[in-house]
Amino acid sequence: MSIEKTTPFDDQKPGTSGLRKKTAIFMQPRYLENFVQATFDAIGGAAGKTFVLGGDGRYFGAEAAQIILKMAAANGAARVIVGQGAWLSTPAASHLIRLRGADGGIILSASHNPGGPDEDFGVKYNTANGGPAPESVTEAIFARTTTIATYRILTAPDVNLSMPGESHLGTMAVEVVDPVLAYADLMETIFDFKALRGLFHAGFTMRMDSMCAITGPYATEILENRLGAAPGTVAHGQPLPDFGGMHPDPNPTWAHELMAEMMGPEAPDFGAASDGDGDRNMILGQGIYVSPSDSLAVIAANAHLVPGYARGLKGVARSMPTSAAVDRVAQALGLDCHETPTGWKFFGNLMDAGRVSLCGEESFGTGSDHVREKDGLWAVLMWLNIIAARGQGVAEIMADHWARFGRNYYSRHDYEALAVDTATAMLKDLRDRLDRLPGTQVGALRIAAADEFAYIDPVDGAVSRNQGFRILFEGGSRVVLRLSGTGTEGATLRVYLEHFVAGPEGLDLDPQQALSPIITACEEIVGIRARSGRKGPDVVT
Repeated sequence: MSIEKTTPFDDQKPGTSGLRKKTAIFMQPRYLENFVQATFDAIGGAAGKTFVLGGDGRYFGAEAAQIILKMAAANGAARVIVGQGAWLSTPAASHLIRLRGADGGIILSASHNPGGPDEDFGVKYNTANGGPAPESVTEAIFARTTTIATYRILTAPDVNLSMPGESHLGTMAVEVVDPVLAYADLMETIFDFKALRGLFHAGFTMRMDSMCAITGPYATEILENRLGAAPGTVAHGQPLPDFGGMHPDPNPTWAHELMAEMMGPEAPDFGAASDGDGDRNMILGQGIYVSPSDSLAVIAANAHLVPGYARGLKGVARSMPTSAAVDRVAQALGLDCHETPTGWKFFGNLMDAGRVSLCGEESFGTGSDHVREKDGLWAVLMWLNIIAARGQGVAEIMADHWARFGRNYYSRHDYEALAVDTATAMLKDLRDRLDRLPGTQVGALRIAAADEFAYIDPVDGAVSRNQGFRILFEGGSRVVLRLSGTGTEGATLRVYLEHFVAGPEGLDLDPQQALSPIITACEEIVGIRARSGRKGPDVVT
């Protein structure tokens, strides 16, 4: 073991999704080591502990895993369970942490961000419940990175991660496991695999776009090998260090190949996509795209059809920017519905306390209490099980849902890589005017209320302020604005637009058409295009 000198950094503050930077920054001497040592120090040391390690297969992941293994050994860890090839999807890592009773896990991913030597890399620490580290831990990690002077690392050859088995680094056991097996087995305990095999045997067709990212092996094993879907059902199923040049974000803009297929004349019955680390999903039917907010609502309304939830849901939760579609389902079913800030850790608290079974975010993340992360492939299987149980296609299921609960027209407009000064100035100006907005007439809309969302956690009483701006119009429409921390350069301003129609008329409009008055009002109130010089959003979902 050697103790190497390092220097404090001032730019390593991890967010709710861990630390994300350009890959070249992580490859700098001592940069990764600094953050990993700070993580071990912040959690009270690694001595005697067991960790799970793996990632989404992006560039530098295998090299980073070797560094982390040697550092864990030098810090006295008892065991590290690592996915073969240093692969593990984020939900699979969460499951392994819980299954094996590990003290925590280190996930190597920048989620849905592009990968490669000129793109993005990330490191995230998950705690013993399998979920993302709470703010108390991430703040402690950051504080340690600003004072750290040395790190510990074992001088030893690299570990062979190419096949399952056990070896040792010093006194630490390194257990290489099949990254897919435990997760696939878990899915068999939740879903009706017999019914799903029957669905595919009867000729049901689908396309699963894994976007050259980590869910390829998982989707192939479950959909093609265990459920009997036709070979080739999983597209882009081989994880690649640069994701084949793709942007592994499952939305209509970046998954355009799947979108074109599903909207075309030869569309299969069902389409889905997942992201870089496997925790996000997109759902489509023949000629229809399902928004993440609607997907959450449909899953909540039909969860009882799935064996794992046959006894009903404990409750549901959504992030504040997510549409209120699931609220209407919860009200009809007599379920508690929690509105939280963005960030899966808030859902984890509610799940650990037994208050919710199902939760979701508008940013293509849906999950349940089977793990403590959002889970893209789980969401796909939920939809397949619902389709099998109801004997209906996606379009029919959505039409029935809107007829029963009404429709929350919803869209998110992303303005990416804005100048930080410009983005923060816009929101500061909005903050300064919030108290004066209620009662203002904006075109045909009248502002009923405006605030900056704050949340008091019902489990631990923690208060989270400044979680996004809400502008509520009379009649149920609204605009939400917040800066996202998932990028690695500039600022991403996310604008969420919502308009509720109770029906029976007006349930089949184009979403952007239905939202056009809200879009116009938002520009008049905030002036995003005028102040940024942009002609429009970079991504519309």
